Amino acid sequence: MSTYRMTDPVAVLRDFVARVAPYDPGPDAAPVGVVEVRGAGATGTVSLTPHLARALAEALAGYRDPADRGSCAGCGSRRLDENLHCLDCDRLHGVLGQVIAHQAEQVRLRDPAGSAQAPG
Repeated sequence: MSTYRMTDPVAVLRDFVARVAPYDPGPDAAPVGVVEVRGAGATGTVSLTPHLARALAEALAGYRDPADRGSCAGCGSRRLDENLHCLDCDRLHGVLGQVIAHQAEQVRLRDPAGSAQAPG
């Protein structure tokens, strides 16, 4: 897998085309679209054959952001940190969240003297 400089999207596009183009069964097919990328003082324009358009669509559809940790079951936010803590409603998820929620419920059920109360 290649690593790209974040400031050079033109190089990223050119590398993608170079990796896909050799397998295009119809390199002379009429273009179905055009992609233009500008960055770092350069512009890259690529005519998309059906093969290249399909490859680009699949690459984009298959991308998952490394920060994607799902949705919060409490508020629906997608802002869960690396510890599965919701940055919007403060809920914890996963095994850690379950353990903490269970412990918090046990503490809630204790009377001030520390003995357990019957769930109400």
